[in-house]
Amino acid sequence: MTDDPKRGWDRRGILTGGLIGVGALMMANADRLSRAPWFANVLDRTGDLNDKAFGLLTPDTALAREFPESAISETFKSNGTQFPGTPEYLSLLEGGFTDWRLRVGGLVERPLELSLAGIQAMPARTQIKRHDCVEGWSCIGKWTGAPLASVLSRASPLPNARFVVFYCADQLGGDYYYESIDLQEAYHPQTILAYGMNGAPLGVP
Repeated sequence: MTDDPKRGWDRRGILTGGLIGVGALMMANADRLSRAPWFANVLDRTGDLNDKAFGLLTPDTALAREFPESAISETFKSNGTQFPGTPEYLSLLEGGFTDWRLRVGGLVERPLELSLAGIQAMPARTQIKRHDCVEGWSCIGKWTGAPLASVLSRASPLPNARFVVFYCADQLGGDYYYESIDLQEAYHPQTILAYGMNGAPLGVP
């Protein structure tokens, strides 16, 4: 506390300026930090703590909100590469993706390959969900697909498996874009391999 408002604001300004300066310094050195083993260990520990806290707050089977059909967005925005132009992708598109395979490997007892038709033959789930993009926009769509848990049950992850990594058709600087989720999310009943949207086959974007 202070009896001089101006002094209080000066201190607040100094603190704010210092935090901005630290933030700018961290951003400027983010790439160097990301390659430092000690910093990676800090991030790993922080991630583990976040996962444990989230697990305590949210039951494994808690369902995210689903919406009525009246809430479906007129236009569902796409993100990333809207039309992969690689020869491999163009060939798959021309053939209706009949030759495409979902390859499941890594820390599993039974590596497998699934065709699109094979995935579509599995029991399906349809859900109207909101997609919240990290870029700040949201859209609601009606998704249909096979629960990822059905695929995992066939592959049977090993006890030391912790994450599922997805490699996408999008390319960034020559590398395929990828994303990961932990096994708790992967087995969640609302986690699906979507092949349909709003009652139609999933479009390229």
